Amino acid sequence: MRDALPTASGTAFSPPTGAATSRARASAGAADWLLLIGPGVIWGASFLFIAEGLRSIGPNGVTFVRILVGFATLALLPAARRPIAQSAWVGVALLGVLWLAFPLSMFPFAEQRVSSALTGMLNGATPLFTAIVAAGLARRAQSRGVVAGLAVGLTGAVLVAWPTIHEGKSSVDGVLLILAALVSYGFALNLARPLQQRYGALPVIWRAQAVALLLTAPLGLPDLLAARWTPGPLLALLALGALGTGMAYVLMAVAAGRLGSTRASATTFLIPPVALGLGVVVRGERAALLSVLGCAVCVGGAWLMRRAQGDFGRGDRPSTPL
Repeated sequence: MRDALPTASGTAFSPPTGAATSRARASAGAADWLLLIGPGVIWGASFLFIAEGLRSIGPNGVTFVRILVGFATLALLPAARRPIAQSAWVGVALLGVLWLAFPLSMFPFAEQRVSSALTGMLNGATPLFTAIVAAGLARRAQSRGVVAGLAVGLTGAVLVAWPTIHEGKSSVDGVLLILAALVSYGFALNLARPLQQRYGALPVIWRAQAVALLLTAPLGLPDLLAARWTPGPLLALLALGALGTGMAYVLMAVAAGRLGSTRASATTFLIPPVALGLGVVVRGERAALLSVLGCAVCVGGAWLMRRAQGDFGRGDRPSTPL
């Protein structure tokens, strides 16, 4: 039997037993897994929430409401309200456009033309566009491994979109709107990295949301006033804002602190399969087999590219959630 140790108060303290230590480690491991999986599941479900929200409110209203609710959610956290330098506001304002106002406006319009499953699957190409923009800004050639990963991933993206392209002009327009959002993400994520590294993720995101809220209000408020709410779409938009544009960033920041930003960013690989599964199961959407295979190829290409960059094999690097 292990001896009890006296404490400062004079009471006895028994060191934790092996069983207690094992239970603590198991609990910590489960929490780590939840932190790792949670953001990807939330962001994957966001495309379902957008589709549901469109049943009651116009596309500009969807964007405005999600940013409004997300901004209000993060405002509750003291960490998000930490100050940043005045000189950082130019970059934050650009993030408000490139990371939030513009791409988040594209997705609802796209989902009026294509399925939520397709929108989510194409989002698997976000790391590819981020790498292409980074290479262009750095003006340096990439390694063969990175180029191979990009080639595989972009081929997968083409396969995802190919069956939809033949469905008519409206579907083509939807795919182009998604691609425009992904290109915007590519610039935004490269811009966000140094800002978040210096000031932290939540203060930068929260202020970028404030900028985006002002930018989307002129078109979003009329849609909000004209909305015809029913419980399902209302709950979907509240979840979209509070979770997808709010708490997912918090979970990502906590995961980066506990697990390292490289491991934490792996959650984004869950977005396409979650969006596909929810679109098919919940909304009864149909996904072409070629698109599903293309989604797997696209995610595989992104993984190969990041492996070639060393993201999964060496020290931690700052990364940014979507």
